[in-house]
Order: sequence, then C-alpha cells, then structure tokens
Amino acid sequence: MSIWIAIGLTFVGCYLVKLAGLLVPAGALERPLVRRLAALLPVALLAALTAQQAFADGRELVLDARAAGLAAAAVALLLRAPFLVVIAAAVAVTAGLRALTG
Repeated sequence: MSIWIAIGLTFVGCYLVKLAGLLVPAGALERPLVRRLAALLPVALLAALTAQQAFADGRELVLDARAAGLAAAAVALLLRAPFLVVIAAAVAVTAGLRALTG
C-alpha cells in the first residue's frame, strides 16, 4: 500500500510543479537572466547525468571502462567528429577495455 501512496504523492507533486510553471507571469520569463538559465539548465542536467553514470557505481566513485569511453568521446568531440563517430569511439573504447580487463 505504501507504494501507491508514493505514486500518488509523486503524481500530485508533478502536477503542482507543472501548474506552478503555468502560473509564472510572462514578464518574469522574459528577463535575460531567466532566459539564459533556461537555455543552460538542460545542458547542466545532461552533464550531471553523464558524470553520474560514468563515474559512479552505487555509492562509490570508480574509474573503469566507462570513464575511458567518456574520455574517448570527449577527444572525438574536440576533433569535431560527427555525432555517430563520437558514439562509435566511446563504444569501441569501452568495449575494448572491458574485453581486455574481463
């Protein structure tokens, strides 16, 4: 039963957050600082998610094949490689290191 309570509270919370976003005056959203933050927020969230997935294993930090794959993707991005090449480089390095280290 506690699962359903958690689901219900999550539903209500999400609805209230959505409603709060709709109630914000348009003038507040037109400010330059708010516009800039709104543009940068998705990038920051994606970077945080990527770092958490690459460097965390449960509750501890690790440096394994995932970190090497991320580094390979970063190098490919610096070399201005196409997106599919960036992904392929990350996959190849990660898979290769996992195959070598077991």
